[in-house]
Amino acid sequence: MQFLSILLPIFGIFAIGYVGQKKIGFETKNISKMALYLMSPVLVFRTFYTTDFNMDYLYLTIYTFALCFFLILIVYLLAYVQKYSMKETCGLILASSFMNNGNYGTPVVLLLFGAAGLDAAIVLMVIQQIVMCTVGVYYAAKGSPEGDGIGSALRAVKRMPIVYGGIMGALFQLLHIPLSSAVLEAVSLVADAVIPTIMIVLGMQLANISLKNMKEARLGYSLLVKLMISPFIAYLFTLVLPVDPMVKQIMIIMAAMPTAANTTMYALQYGTEPEFVSGATLISTLASLVTLPIIFTLVL
Repeated sequence: MQFLSILLPIFGIFAIGYVGQKKIGFETKNISKMALYLMSPVLVFRTFYTTDFNMDYLYLTIYTFALCFFLILIVYLLAYVQKYSMKETCGLILASSFMNNGNYGTPVVLLLFGAAGLDAAIVLMVIQQIVMCTVGVYYAAKGSPEGDGIGSALRAVKRMPIVYGGIMGALFQLLHIPLSSAVLEAVSLVADAVIPTIMIVLGMQLANISLKNMKEARLGYSLLVKLMISPFIAYLFTLVLPVDPMVKQIMIIMAAMPTAANTTMYALQYGTEPEFVSGATLISTLASLVTLPIIFTLVL
């Protein structure tokens, strides 16, 4: 019941976007672009400006990037066997290799471990955001119908303001550059609105798709990689990384989270299988109601 009390508000926000799109209708791509280019950099700036750095950042950064690349490698192997096109492969990567650590994973960790586990969850959330706005954007642009391969993908990563928001936040903290209370309040107003906006955009996109058109086999591969293989690989990493036992539990649980809502935003922005990625996000989120309690039983 406690677990459901965390999930219900999350699905409620999805529902706002879903109902709004059905009843009113919005241009989701423009709203997505606003959240991606104007709002998200402010959230990343605030996180890097206010969070103290320590050795956990190094270990968890290595873990997060390595986990992502292992999952991408598995997707490439599946795509080679199944003879998927580049666009289909990139869509499968977006649906399988990035977990919802922000608006899903962090509240779950807070419920399970309390304030003691929240710091590790926030670290993982921030690093995952960096992975998504670099590696995720790379594959979203690579699979775009307008793209010209690796060149356009790298140019898209360079244009991502989230990266520069993180760099600026880290520099401001390291150089001890103070911000006035009025500026911090303005930053917080925008940063606090980012995650709900992304979730509403996801709900809007879900209102525009039909699961009847989903490729069942490819969806099955996505769910297998995201909900089962990902936490297993995370477990293997916990055997070698010198982190606290509680942090190891959190690493596995976060790896078992469903597809990140941000990937829908990237897929929509670049036209890389947005219906498939949105559908995979929805189905993986629903399926996590079954898979996460199993992970909790095995890990806790």
